Amino acid sequence: MTRSERTAAGEDIVRTARSLFSRRLTHGRTGNLSVRIPQGILVTPTGSSLGTVTVGRLSLIDAQGRHLDGPPPSKEAALHAAVLRARPTAGAVVHTHSTHAAAVSCLAELDPESALPPLTAYFALRVGRLPLLPYYAPGDGRLADAAERAARLGHAVLLRNHGPVVAGRDLATALDALEELEETARLFLLLRGMATRPLTEAEQAALTPPA
Repeated sequence: MTRSERTAAGEDIVRTARSLFSRRLTHGRTGNLSVRIPQGILVTPTGSSLGTVTVGRLSLIDAQGRHLDGPPPSKEAALHAAVLRARPTAGAVVHTHSTHAAAVSCLAELDPESALPPLTAYFALRVGRLPLLPYYAPGDGRLADAAERAARLGHAVLLRNHGPVVAGRDLATALDALEELEETARLFLLLRGMATRPLTEAEQAALTPPA
């Protein structure tokens, strides 16, 4: 990858960051993004707002989460590296503290195998199973280890009392899945206390995967 190609990857991060921030899918100095490039992984830096981060202030880490270049990376850089190690065909990771998904992550008695039911076909297609990981403080190495194990089985996880982490072949794909996860979390909360009818396994199996 040439320097201009690295810049293009950085511009993709900044565009996605602005989109997330402007639509309040993240707030303040929360949330982080990463893209895999030949030299390592570009990731948003520590203490940054996705509303103001710039291409010239992105961090570069290696596949183990070690800092290589640029400002200090997000304290959750190891989480991004772990998910990308587990999913070799993924090119990007989006992690937010989006309101409805974070709210669901705080509820008691969630199914740890899949925190949200398949309420819609789009959730089943773009997210699928959503494991709920135990609570660890941001930056705790045990969180990265748990996420790496879970990400071998699926591209999206929900961190207990924290928020969602979604991998995709590129940022656009990961963002699509993140948005679907957030909207399904919103539906789940709106329907709480009512009888619901999630898609059956047969209905999910009959869906045509997105191109």
